Amino acid sequence: MTALGFLYPGHSAEDDYPRIEQLLGSDVRVDLVHTDIGEDAHRVDALREMGSPERLADGLAELRLSGAEAVVWACTSGSFVHGWDGAHEQVRGLARAAGMPASSTSFAFVHAIQEIEARRVAVGATYPDDVAQLFAGFLRAGGAEVTGVRSSGIVTAAEVGTWGERELFALARAADSPDAEALLLPDTALHTVAHIPALEKDLGKPVLTANQVTVWECLRLADRRVNAPELGALFTREPVVQA
Repeated sequence: MTALGFLYPGHSAEDDYPRIEQLLGSDVRVDLVHTDIGEDAHRVDALREMGSPERLADGLAELRLSGAEAVVWACTSGSFVHGWDGAHEQVRGLARAAGMPASSTSFAFVHAIQEIEARRVAVGATYPDDVAQLFAGFLRAGGAEVTGVRSSGIVTAAEVGTWGERELFALARAADSPDAEALLLPDTALHTVAHIPALEKDLGKPVLTANQVTVWECLRLADRRVNAPELGALFTREPVVQA
């Protein structure tokens, strides 16, 4: 049994995680602990506070008791707002406090882009434009070429959590560009897991979504690879290890 640990801010699209667990198979357990979101605002100062060491540390004791082998801070905006160096320091602090390998959704996107061997990516963000541009800058620092950024201007994670298939597909289609080798949807508050194969079929390219890459990153930290095509192209890369 591989036990994966996640710190998830508030309550928006956390039901993506039991869905992922079901698709991964019976020998992977997904343990999710909610952290205090503070002010629900896609605003730089609020996002920095959301990912503060104190807020992240509060959830770690429960994850350690769960037997988790690795932990990922399941928040994209609450990590990339610290910048490339600051996000690294956030993860290092989390690993020290947790006593296990750690990462964040922002780094999960960087590593997932490398995994699917994409170079040029498009971004469809629910965030306001200034926050979306910070994510694009983070991706560029990680070596990706960002062909375009589409922002939706949504201020709260609570509103993002109400989006359904119609809004999701509209954002993906508006954000995609012919020269992009993959499309990224960076908000962990956005429900995406049930729609990834259909999105990839619709766009004709890999789609990386926040909750999808977050779990993939935790598997990577735990040295596991699982073949799960219903989670998209990211989960079909070789070599495959499956019980």
